[in-house]
Amino acid sequence: MIKIYDTKTRSKREFVPVEPGKVGMYVCGPTVYNYIHIGNARTFISFDTIRRYLTWRGFEVTFVQNVTDVDDKIITKAAEEDRTAAEVAKEYTDAFIADMHAAGVQDPDIRPKATEEIDTMINLVQKLIDKGHAYAVDGDVYFAVRSYSDYGALSNRNVDEMESGHRELRADGQGLEDRKRDPLDFALWKAAKPGEPSWESPWGQGRPGWHIECSAMSEKYLKLPFDIHGGGADLCFPHHENERAQSEAAFDTTFANYWMHGGMLQINSEKMSKSLGNFLLLRDILETTDPAVLRMLMLQTHYRSPLDFSDARLKESAAALERLENFVTNTLWLAKKPTGDGSDLASKVETLVDQLKESFTESMDDDFNTAGALGAIFNFVGEVNTLTADAQVSAADAKALTDAAQAVVELMDVLGISIEVKDATDATATVLDDAESAAEMMVLAMEFAGFSPGDGADPSTVKAAMAALLDARANARAAKNYAVADAIRDGLNEIGFRIEDTPQGARIVKA
Repeated sequence: MIKIYDTKTRSKREFVPVEPGKVGMYVCGPTVYNYIHIGNARTFISFDTIRRYLTWRGFEVTFVQNVTDVDDKIITKAAEEDRTAAEVAKEYTDAFIADMHAAGVQDPDIRPKATEEIDTMINLVQKLIDKGHAYAVDGDVYFAVRSYSDYGALSNRNVDEMESGHRELRADGQGLEDRKRDPLDFALWKAAKPGEPSWESPWGQGRPGWHIECSAMSEKYLKLPFDIHGGGADLCFPHHENERAQSEAAFDTTFANYWMHGGMLQINSEKMSKSLGNFLLLRDILETTDPAVLRMLMLQTHYRSPLDFSDARLKESAAALERLENFVTNTLWLAKKPTGDGSDLASKVETLVDQLKESFTESMDDDFNTAGALGAIFNFVGEVNTLTADAQVSAADAKALTDAAQAVVELMDVLGISIEVKDATDATATVLDDAESAAEMMVLAMEFAGFSPGDGADPSTVKAAMAALLDARANARAAKNYAVADAIRDGLNEIGFRIEDTPQGARIVKA
């Protein structure tokens, strides 16, 4: 049974989808006036993980994420750069999609753009006017907040204690606040200003307000009510509060059944801001960081909790990911090296695999607790490593060990992190993938084993070189020529590798 923390009720609730076996999700997308920062990325990675898990649990998920490509910030950026708003929006929409791909975030099933849904928004605004929830003033249209009795319930605010937003002046100097019936009322449609993008409407040339687009798009593509509405905690008020109010006022039904909000991200325990000089763009981070490492860092903290981002935590996450990769490679290697006649290893490992999947699912069912899910995986890795440390692996154990490695691969993939299943040979695939080290090992092989691999560093040649090193070391030790054996060992240590002696034989691994 999946439970989701619902912001509106401020409690965990059993997840019961509108339509059995299907999930409709709407997650607010970017306003495309700049590259997205690492805080934005956390929200998108969190909901990508939630989507992946629901799919793994057997749900048919329809994931909708909008692009706000007309907005005050876009218009301001265009004016600063002497470009059109459309040019700015296209550049940063393309950049956003590229950044999401680079970060391993799946495309939404539907990605509507505000500028392509103007008619849908106009129809919704007119519906609100007709029902007495909105009013027009000189080309602007406002939502009458007090016409919707449940306003403030999502963000836990009392409407009588709220203050209106900042005072905005029109070109003629008249305050927009002075033209509203109530200071809390917000814009559904904005009258056109000179030089701004605009569209024809029943109220004259203008453009939509920010909040109306998500209401229009979610109703069009998911219908109401839909299951999950998500976004960052900073969107809960006023954006999501306003979305909910105008949608429920217009359609006389619940908007979204579950409201999910991700926690904020800090940099070295400080709030991220341009003034502090710690404003980090996702694309800059990915220039030096493996996307899997970034995701590992983020998933080690529950999506609703504040997350501290730092170089130290990135290094810890890289080490954690490497531990999993080594486990998969080493366990598959053991499965291909049977040396014993039989034991109870297989039954013990099979039990651990079953327990792992149960613990993983239990954690993720509890409001998508990725930290707990990762903890279950690492506990499993430790337990299997303990069982196999000095074990005489039999042919009968091979399937259980293979299943153990594949279980880690499968569950990490559910979290959006791919663990490469590498060639389980006498040398780990991480060694084979390192061309420079491979070349150095071939030199060592020639020096100590008289082996000449030829030019290049293709995997078959590297394997032969490493096999020659291991043979040379074994021969040297058998002949008690410890100087040669130690030279091989020391040479490998210098380039970041070591020889590991196991019950299944010797192999070269990363140090």
